[in-house]
Amino acid sequence: MSGVTFVWPYALLGLALVPVLVWLYGRRLRDQAKRRAEYAAMGLVPVTPARRAWVAPVLMLLGVTLALGAMARPTATVPEPRREGTVVLAFDVSTSMTAPDIAPTRLDAAKAAALAFVERQPENVKVGVVAFGAVAMVTQTPTLDKTAVTAAIKRLQPSGSTSVGRGLIAGISAIAGKNIQLTDGTEQDIGWYGGSTIVILSDGEETGGPDPLELADLASTAGIRIHTVGLGTPSGTQIKVDGFTLSTRLDEGLLRQIAETTDGSYHQASDEAGLRAVYEAIELSWTIRQVPHEVTSWVVSLALLLVAAGAGWSIVRTGRVI
Repeated sequence: MSGVTFVWPYALLGLALVPVLVWLYGRRLRDQAKRRAEYAAMGLVPVTPARRAWVAPVLMLLGVTLALGAMARPTATVPEPRREGTVVLAFDVSTSMTAPDIAPTRLDAAKAAALAFVERQPENVKVGVVAFGAVAMVTQTPTLDKTAVTAAIKRLQPSGSTSVGRGLIAGISAIAGKNIQLTDGTEQDIGWYGGSTIVILSDGEETGGPDPLELADLASTAGIRIHTVGLGTPSGTQIKVDGFTLSTRLDEGLLRQIAETTDGSYHQASDEAGLRAVYEAIELSWTIRQVPHEVTSWVVSLALLLVAAGAGWSIVRTGRVI
């Protein structure tokens, strides 16, 4: 606990009463000493002050001082471990994601599992949504607003071909809060975003675009971990597109390489239960946050304890409070 501040600092002016109380008590002691001297002059036996008579007034003075300080509503900064980070869910929304080898479809199963994942996240975890096909877009910037994230996931619709590279560019840009471009042969320093994660949900059927592995390298140097989820089955299935029957199957090779490049993990999800397990495996970072807490009640409790201890000591020793 450190960094004490006050909500009502002007109330600390009440501490000016402390030296007044000390002066009044000192004056009382001087009066008692004067009376003892007068009794001695008259041949009477003076009353000897009790041993350790200073203990009771010191305890009570400390209690009063704390009570006056508590009026200013002290706030202490307390370190608290918190699980936090940013997660961007990057959905492959290409036409092949309509395949029914994961019921009801690959995309619908991914959306259902993602909605459950968002609901389980702590309030301090930001979640963003990216949709990628032949092009990619950030449909929801990372936010703590679960309602907005849920709405963005539900709006996803399949169309077009697949470019995992463009999905990664959009995911990295969403985390960085700025547009990221892949430059040829030049190392980029886009900043450090430790504790951030991109989850790629795709069947891995890449049809062109920026090199996903170069983008995975870029993410790795920025502290961004990428988990990839392979949707579908290796044996595949068939779908109809514009009257044509097309074969589609899970292609795991690229997805595995992307995950390995960033020390992430690859998972095959052949059903919704498998998808839920993937989300549960995502590890967010633990950080220590300095959180302010008002400690008025603690200070008041200690003040009452000191006053009670001082009064009790005085009663036991002298038969009176002070």
